[in-house]
Amino acid sequence: MKRLALPSVPGGALPCPDRRRLLMAALACGVAGPLQALETAAVNTSRLWLDESGRLLPQTSAALRLLADAASHGLDPQDYDAAGLARLLDRPLAPGPQADAADQALTRAFERYLADLHRGRIDPVKLGQRYRPGRSVPFDPGQVLRAALQRQDPAAAVAAAVPQLPQYGRLRQALARYRGLAAHPAWDEPLPQLPRPAKSRTPRLDPGQPWSGLARLAQRLQALGDLAPGFVLPARAAGSASVPASASAVVLDPLSGAPRYEGELVEAVRRFQSRHGLEPDGVIGVTTRAQLEVAPAARAQQIELALERLRWTPLLQARRMVVVNLPEFVLRAYEVAADGSVRVALESKVVVGRALDTRTPLFDEDMRFIEFSPYWNIPPSIARAETIPKLRRDPGYFNRMGFEFAGAGGSVQRGLSGAALDAVLAGAMRIRQRPGPQNALGDIKFVFPNADNIYLHHTPAVSLFGRERRDYSHGCIRVEKPVELAEFVLQGMAGWDRARIESAMGSGKSNTLRLAEPVPVLIHYGTTLVKGDQIFFFNDLYGHDRLLAAALRQRRPG
Repeated sequence: MKRLALPSVPGGALPCPDRRRLLMAALACGVAGPLQALETAAVNTSRLWLDESGRLLPQTSAALRLLADAASHGLDPQDYDAAGLARLLDRPLAPGPQADAADQALTRAFERYLADLHRGRIDPVKLGQRYRPGRSVPFDPGQVLRAALQRQDPAAAVAAAVPQLPQYGRLRQALARYRGLAAHPAWDEPLPQLPRPAKSRTPRLDPGQPWSGLARLAQRLQALGDLAPGFVLPARAAGSASVPASASAVVLDPLSGAPRYEGELVEAVRRFQSRHGLEPDGVIGVTTRAQLEVAPAARAQQIELALERLRWTPLLQARRMVVVNLPEFVLRAYEVAADGSVRVALESKVVVGRALDTRTPLFDEDMRFIEFSPYWNIPPSIARAETIPKLRRDPGYFNRMGFEFAGAGGSVQRGLSGAALDAVLAGAMRIRQRPGPQNALGDIKFVFPNADNIYLHHTPAVSLFGRERRDYSHGCIRVEKPVELAEFVLQGMAGWDRARIESAMGSGKSNTLRLAEPVPVLIHYGTTLVKGDQIFFFNDLYGHDRLLAAALRQRRPG
C-alpha cells in the first residue's frame, strides 16, 4: 500500500490533532485523490486569526470590530456572537485545540456575516418574491475572506460582500442619522389633537389656523431637516418644547393667543409630505399627522428592511434596466456606464395593482417585445367578474368599448350574443378589445413574458397619474411616459426615433416589434429611498415590510 504523505505546512509540522484530521480527510476521500483531499483539509484547518502560539494576528482585532459594527448595516451583532468572540479572544489562548476552536469560531462567524451581507438573512421566495436565481455573480464567503486576509484587510471582504449600489451606502448613512434621533425630545410626547373645522367630518389644520401643537411640530421638522434650524415661534406661545430662537414670520392669533400655522412652517410641512409619499398641500390631516407621529426608531427599522431587500434584489445587473418601485409608484430606466457609474435615463409615474385584491407581483424578467396599437385580451378572471356581468346589464357597452370575440383558429365575432358570452365562460372563446382610444392598454404595450401575464402599458385614464396614491390596476403597470420608455428600450435599433414610435402608436394597426437586445425589467418593493441628500419614506402598500419584519423576528441563528 502506498504511504500517504502529509503536505508541507508553513511554520513547520502540524500539531497532532491537525495531522489526525488531515489523515481522516484523506482516508474518507479514498485512494483516487488522497493528496487533493489533504491539501483541501490543510487549507480548511489553517488558522486565519491566531499564530502558532495562540496570539492574535494583526487582522483579528479589525475583524472583531467589523462584527461589532454589523448594526451599521442593519444586521444584529448577536447573530455573529460579536461580544462573545471579543471576550474569548481578549485573553491568552493555549496553543492547540483551544486556539483552533477559537480561530474556527471566528471564521464561521465572519463567513456567516459576509453571507448575510451579500445574500440577506431571508429567502425572498418564502415571501412570495420570485427573483430569478443565477442573475448575480457567485459569491463564496470563504474565498472572499481568505483573499482579503492575504492583505490582512478583513474590511475588504465586507466591501466585496455588500451590494455594489450607491443606494446601499446612502441608506446606511440615513440609518445612522435616524438612530441618532431615537432619543430626541421632540418625540417625547405625542402631538395634540388637530382642530376640527366647521362642516368638516375629519380633523385637519389648514394654513392660517392657530394650533397649540406648532412648537412641537417645528421641533420635529427641524430635527428631520425639513425646517431651518433657526426658526422659532413667538416666545409667548412656544410652550414647553424648545425651539432655537431667531426671527420668525409666524404671528399670534389675536383671539386665542396661539401661533398661527403659516409661512415657513407650511413650507416645511410640504417638504415633509413630499418625502413621505403624501400630497404636498401643506394641510395637516389625519394621514399627515400619523406620519409625523412615526418615531425615528421606527424609521430606522424601515431603513433596515430596505437594506435587507437590496441584498437579494437583482438591481443594476445589466447595462440597461427598467425598475418599477411599487410603493413609490415610479418607474426608472437605468444605464450603467463602463466605469460603474449609474445614470437615471427616465423617471415616470406608474399605476400599479390594487392593494386590496389585485396586487402586482414581485419578479424580474427580460423585456423582449413591444406591441404598438395592441389588442387587449381580457383575462378570464376579469371577464367573468366584471366584463360579462356589465355586458348583460348594458349590451351597448360592447360596441362602445370596441370589443369582439376571438375563438379558436383566429376566428373573430364582432356581434354580441348570449351564446358567445357563455362560450367565454366555458373557456372556448375570449373577449378582446380592438386598438383605439378606448383600449385599456392605450397605444403601446411592453412585453416581458412571465407566469402572471403582467406587462407595462399606456392607458386612456391618464388623470390617475395626478394622484399621489396610484394603486388602481388589475395588476399590470400603467406608464405615464410610454414614448420616452420606448425610446429607451429601442436604443440602438436603427430607424426607431421618436417620430416613428409615435406614428406606430397612433396607427390603429396592431404591430409587434422584437427587441434587438432584451432589457431586464425588475418589479421592486422599497419603502425607503435616498434621492440626492434627502430620504423618502413610502407607505407599506402591500404589507411586504410587515411580513419581512415578522420573518426576521422568527428566524433563529443557525
